[in-house]
Order: sequence, then C-alpha cells, then structure tokens
Amino acid sequence: MATETQPTAQPAGIPPMPDEAPRTRTPRGDRLKTSFKEQRGNAAARVKDWLAAGDIDPVTAVQLASDSKQRKHTTRIAQQQRIVAEAHARFAHAKARSEAGEPGSPSTLATLGGRVAAEESKLAAMQAQPVLPPTDREISSARTSKKTSRMAIAAGSGFGGLSVLGTAVEQAATGQPMLLAALGTAAGYGWYLVSRPFDAGQPASAPTTETQTLAAPVDLTKLQQPGMRSFDAPPPPALTVEELEQALRNIGEVKPNEQIQILAVPQREKDGSTTVVFDLPPRTTVAELKKKLTKLAGALGRDVSMVDIEKAGTEVRTSLWMADRDPFEETRPSPLLKAPTQLDAFKDGVPVAWNKRSTTIRLAINNQSYVIAGMTRSGKGVGASNLVVGTSFDPRINLRIVAGKNNGEWDPYAKAGVASTYFKPSPDRLLALLKALLADKDRREKDLGALGKSKLVAPVIEQIGGIELLVIDELATYTRPGKPLREEILEALIELSAVAAGAGILMVLITQYPEADVIPQALAMNCGARWAMRVENATQSNAILGGGQASAGRDASKFDPPRPGFGWLVNPFAGVTDLARSFDLDEDERGEISMLLEKAARIREKAGRLAGQWDDPIEKHLLNSTGLSSAAGGPKRDGVPGRHILHRTPEQRMQMDACRGALKAMDQLERNVAQLDEMAEIIGGGITTERLGELLRAAGAGGTVKITIPDRSTRVNGYKRADIKDALDLLEGA
Repeated sequence: MATETQPTAQPAGIPPMPDEAPRTRTPRGDRLKTSFKEQRGNAAARVKDWLAAGDIDPVTAVQLASDSKQRKHTTRIAQQQRIVAEAHARFAHAKARSEAGEPGSPSTLATLGGRVAAEESKLAAMQAQPVLPPTDREISSARTSKKTSRMAIAAGSGFGGLSVLGTAVEQAATGQPMLLAALGTAAGYGWYLVSRPFDAGQPASAPTTETQTLAAPVDLTKLQQPGMRSFDAPPPPALTVEELEQALRNIGEVKPNEQIQILAVPQREKDGSTTVVFDLPPRTTVAELKKKLTKLAGALGRDVSMVDIEKAGTEVRTSLWMADRDPFEETRPSPLLKAPTQLDAFKDGVPVAWNKRSTTIRLAINNQSYVIAGMTRSGKGVGASNLVVGTSFDPRINLRIVAGKNNGEWDPYAKAGVASTYFKPSPDRLLALLKALLADKDRREKDLGALGKSKLVAPVIEQIGGIELLVIDELATYTRPGKPLREEILEALIELSAVAAGAGILMVLITQYPEADVIPQALAMNCGARWAMRVENATQSNAILGGGQASAGRDASKFDPPRPGFGWLVNPFAGVTDLARSFDLDEDERGEISMLLEKAARIREKAGRLAGQWDDPIEKHLLNSTGLSSAAGGPKRDGVPGRHILHRTPEQRMQMDACRGALKAMDQLERNVAQLDEMAEIIGGGITTERLGELLRAAGAGGTVKITIPDRSTRVNGYKRADIKDALDLLEGA
C-alpha cells in the first residue's frame, strides 16, 4: 500500500507554523504488523525465559524445594502407616490361629508383637521428625526439575495453548494479519500479559512489588485479589531481615561490612513459632553462634528457652527457631498414656521429655548409663519415672530397682510384677546386688564371645538374658561420706559403669545431692546421659553436666522461673545438650504410673518376662547369698525381702489359703480363737473339718489346743489366732 501525504487543515484564527513539515499517516495494517512484531518478540522472549525457569527467583526455588521435601516426607509416613497396618494384620492373624489351638510357636507371636511395636515406634519417630530446610543441591534440583517439566509440557501434545500461540505467532509473521484479530479475541488479557514489554526474570503475571521482609503483612481491609494470602491465614512473623541482622550485629556475630543471606522465607506456625534459614558470613560458624544463644535471645527480645539454633547443612547455614511464648510453660502428658504399646527401647528409645521445638525426646537403653539430679521438688522423680516406666514396655529389660527411702514411690513396679528386683534401703543387699551384676557381667561377656560379638547388639539381646537396668534412687543414701559400706559400694558402681555397658548392664542413678562426694568423677564420667534439673549452685550443675558447662551458659542453678522436670539434658544419642522438660506423669493423684505398669505387665506376661516367669540368675545369686528374695519386691511386693516365694508348690499355696481363710473366719466371729468346724463352715468351698486341720498342721500352725470361747462354760479344742498368723508369716517369708 502506497503512503499518502495530505496537507493538515489549519484551525481558524491560528496562524500556520513557519517551518512545519507535512505529517504522514502510516496505514493501519502496517502499524498492526509493526506492533505485533514487537509483541511477538516479547512473547518469544518471555516463553524462552519461562522454559529456562528465569521467572523462578531464589525465594521461589527454596519454596519449591521445601514443598518437594514435605511431599516426600508425607509419602514416607503414608508408606510406614501401611507397614504398621500390615504388621497389625499379621499379628492379629497369628493370634487368632494361636487362640484357635492351631500349631504355632509362641516365640513367633512374640516376634510379631515386637515387630508391631517397632514399626509403631518408627512411625511415631517419623511423624515427630521435622522437615529440615532444603540444601543447595536440593534447591538446584528443584529448579532443574521445574525446567524439565516445562519442556515436557511444551513438547507434549496436551499443551494446546502453547501450540496455538506458536502457530499464531508464526502465521502472523508470514503476512496473515486477519489472525491478529482472532488472537486478540481468543487470548484477551492473557495475550497482554505474555506480550507486554519483557525484562529477564519478570513473571508472566501482573507486576507486583515486594518488600525485603520475611513475610509481607496482609491488608484485610482490601478485597482479596488473586495471589493474595487468604483472610484466615496466620499473621506474619514479627521478624524482618533488618531486625535479624541488627540482632546479630548487636551481639558482634555480624560485622558492619557483612551481611547474612536469607535462604528460607518462613511461615508462622499455628503455635506462633517461626523458623528462618540463613547463611552466616564465612568468617564465623553456627557453632560460634550457639555460644552466644543467650545474648541473641536477649537481642531478639526473647528468653533463651524461646530461641533455638541448629546447623542446617554447612558450617555457616543456620536454622533459627523463635517462639512468641515459653514452650515449657505448660505441662504435657506422656505419649505412653495415649499409646501404651510395646517399645524397642534399645533401638528407638523411650519418650521422656520435649525440647524447645516441641520435638519428643526419646532416650535409648543402649550402651549408656544415666545420672538424673536435682534438688528437692525439682521434678527429678518425674523425669526418672518417664524413663523407667518407658523401659517397662520393653520385656527384654530386667528392671532392678533400689529405693533410697521407705515410702511407696516405687511400689507400683513390684505390685505389677515388672520389677525383677526391688527392695528398700539396705546397703548390705545393694552390695550383694552389685556383686551379682559383676558376676553376671563375666557370664555375659563369655556368651557374647561364643556368639562372635564384642558387645551387645540387638539380635543377641534375648540370647544373653536381656538388658540389665539398675535404678538407684537417692544415691546419697548409700554413697555420702559416713554411710555403711560406702567404699565397697562406690568401688562396685565405678567398675560396673566402666566395663559392664558393653555387656548390657546399665544404670540410672538419681540424687538430690549432685556433689563429688556423692557421685565421684570416676563414676560420673562413665554416665554418658545426664539430666540436670534445678540445683543450688554452678558447682553442683558442673558435677552433673561436666566441668566448665556453667561458664558456657549451661547452668542448672539459673532457671528462671524453675519448673518441675525442667533442666539441661545431655543426650549422647542425638549429640546435643539442650533444655528439656519431662512429660507429666502422676501417681499420687491420678494413678497414671500404676495404670501404665499394668499394661506393661500384660506385654511382659505374653513374652514370659514377668517376675517369677523366668529363671533369674541375679535373684538366684541374692537368694543364695542372703537367704531372702526381693523378686517383685519380696513376698508382699512392698520392697521388703523375704523367703523365696515365687516357686511354691501347689500344696504350699493351699496351706496359705487355709491360713488366710481361718484368720478371716476369726475376724467374722470377732474373736481370736475358733474351732475347726466353725471355721470350715465360714470358709466354705467344700472344705471339710478334717482337711482344714491337715492344712493348718502342715502349714506349721500345730494341732488343736484347748481354747476358751466366751459364753461357753467348758473349754473346747480349737486354734488361736497367733499360731495361725505365725504359720502364714513363715510361708510368706516375713
């Protein structure tokens, strides 16, 4: 089309410009071609940039990698849930066959039960495990994956829009302007977004502005627009990049000419906590920052219990967690109350506490002895109860409990039958128990050698007799200067702590006097797991946690406010020393310990590991050396040793029943003497006068004697309460 030149009409009353050049008008078709050519170039550049993932900035790449890790984590949990369901099904099938009398091995049922418990524990550990921020490699992989998926979309026949766009652009370029109108009608606003002027990295959506904060605030007074956060979204973290950098500068960790690099933009959780992942300047490390945790918490306006730092990969990559409230402020119930199932304490540990980030801490009964210390009312007893109750759910662990007081704190373990050994304060019996364990250590080491093992490993636990766990409450009762047999007891404890762990003999030492005289360094250094609750001074804190810990900020005398069960926990299984609070577990008011021990007893009974169900070499040694048994707490299950009662003959049991029945008959008659015929009538159950007399004589009550019954004029033959009571006490071992 030719270009036409026309004079421009001059409005009336306005003189013409002297040198005004005549204007030319470009034909509409040419203008349309030129405009579309420019738009097509913008669209091609934008599509090319999109295929190269140029629109994915570092923050988006981190989010993509985080989402991918979360999906994988969710998938693994779902797979483990299926494994748990299958394990339950196999156990239920085996149990049904066993109950139906079909042939099968009891050990197979026990093995399946253990498998169920192990898989459930694994599932619980997976569910409690946090998803860590992505590494550099994972972020790069996420970007590459995005490129690959986009190329696949472009190459595939299913992405019709891109094919139409490409065809339209090519046809328009070859001189078919009528397609421009069709493209504009079909694409509309979408074509504008694709074809507008392009800068590398610009998204294919309407331009937006961002501020350099960890999360932009939401203006709820405006109508919600596409891409905005929903009105019910949680509020953004009260922390900006500038605030974080300033806090790090205030404590001297970041110098004026240095900066941190934010890697993961956080989203505030429902509990108000926020996690930020960033790289420190290469001059310093995460380990150095951890030493200044208390100062950093103050700079951020938080208590030290509200801030946590972890290494997130490299030596400078930091995961900083921050809460708006003290995570230890409120008590939490033990997870066992909700799911009292069999545990694998050797591999998976038992739940005892939670840390700053609300993660459950599980301590393993595996190659480490424990010290739990704190002053009166510090909660050390609750912490110890979480550990010992948890171990009762693993039938392979033989609990030996030595009380330091004569109260009933540890009686529930005996009454339930889960305590293989239990007795109240007795230095002589403790020394005999330590000697029995040392002798058993030698036997265990020989058995391990025959099995080709240098130390205890999971597959041979049952073959060598399980794991021995010695619990000594109020250790100072036996080891303070001036106590009977102190030197001998300490020598045996130190030897056990030094050489017996590999043979599966471990200890839990509990004391309110964490002093060098009570726990010498030679003993403390061999207890790798330590829990320091509130103590009086830094010296006592160091006696538990190790020399110099108080000066490094780990001082158990500085808790403000002090909380029961709250303290510094040296966790050798996780390789950390951190604040932890034990789960709430009450016996006096709610009876929770007894309830859990009853469930643990059922697990042990099925496995044949209740006290009295198995041949116990330790109790055999004690019986031979002392003449008394403390299995399951002794005859009355109250921590008082007595004569051997666990293997009575049926005849002895009938004699005891006869004595108890006769005493109850006298109670009902309201007198201390009675004749055989009247006692037999009250006892009932078909027992005759002759049979009752035989049983009482065999029990040691002797024959009948002359007795006087009130309101009767003559003396008759019968029994006195004292004679029957003495016979019963003899049978019960009292």
